[in-house]
Amino acid sequence: MTTLPDFKLETHFSKWEFKARHHLTASDAESISMRDLLAMATPEERDDFDGMWLGYTETFGAPDLRETIASTHENRGAAEILCFAGASEGIFAANTVILDKDSHAIVVTPNYQSHETLPQAICQATGVPLDPEDGWSLDIDRVAASIRPNTRLVTINFPHNPTGAILLLERYEALVGLCRKHGIYILHDEIFNGLGPTGTRHLPFIADIYERGLSLNVMSKAYGLPGLRIGWIACQDTDLLSRMERMKHYLSICNSGPSEKLAKIALKNRDRLLARNCAIVDENLPKWEAFFAKYPDLFDWRRPDGSCMAFPRYKGPEGVEQFIEGLVEESGVLLLPGSIYASQLNPTPKDRFRIGLGRT
Repeated sequence: MTTLPDFKLETHFSKWEFKARHHLTASDAESISMRDLLAMATPEERDDFDGMWLGYTETFGAPDLRETIASTHENRGAAEILCFAGASEGIFAANTVILDKDSHAIVVTPNYQSHETLPQAICQATGVPLDPEDGWSLDIDRVAASIRPNTRLVTINFPHNPTGAILLLERYEALVGLCRKHGIYILHDEIFNGLGPTGTRHLPFIADIYERGLSLNVMSKAYGLPGLRIGWIACQDTDLLSRMERMKHYLSICNSGPSEKLAKIALKNRDRLLARNCAIVDENLPKWEAFFAKYPDLFDWRRPDGSCMAFPRYKGPEGVEQFIEGLVEESGVLLLPGSIYASQLNPTPKDRFRIGLGRT
């Protein structure tokens, strides 16, 4: 593997996230306190948490946590779940295990940086751009045209970061059919599944509908609990999960035991947490819509299909980079410029910025 480039988004946040007075670009829902989360637990769960043994945990993840994660799927079992220390570890393990130097990968652009840079560090990769004129949707014919005999992986992300777009179900099913025909794995970053304004229609988890589908999820985004650092991949291919588990031996080895207990409590209260977080989006979205409606000469706005973010266009004469730099330095307002999502595979919009809808 070649040396990985600087992670632009994390570098931007490292500089500004805890300095800016107003964080208006977060991709996670508003978090809660340890006290509030434990208040959702049963007496038995609180006693189990207080009295837990602080030794190593199982590399695959605690069996009861994996069972709870599996229950969020339509037809998956605990044996088809592998836990990670956050989603990024899962992204790294999946790409490293599925791909080798003779492989080829297809990724959508723009995207979370590691979904592009990790495949590129291992093998050849092709980017398929999402079309802003088509609701940031994915052209399945263009994916088909990008497939090579050595294509091993297609990576997608819906609800999409940073646009909040959700792929039409018929296109999603067409993509699954295409990849099934060619024996290609699909890594679907589903970390915003369940989050969005009232009426959001989410796609089924890829692991539930495709035998080579990898459902990547995490406690950080839709659930608003990034401090737990618990993520997972669900997949019907248990041999692939075993290979990723062996890769994890070189990474975190195992998850935090207290975090696993807390993640189980949160997932057992999944509906309650998601309802709370979606209500925050419902409250914030009209405020943003009213703001952008007030300044049509400066902004182009598209309502996101789901998640807690959007990707409006800035039309001011100084350009989006100068606009955002001035906001954070002069007013302490943090936004994320579209350059963070620049791709080496395709041109990506340079006049957009990400806003967050999920915090109070």
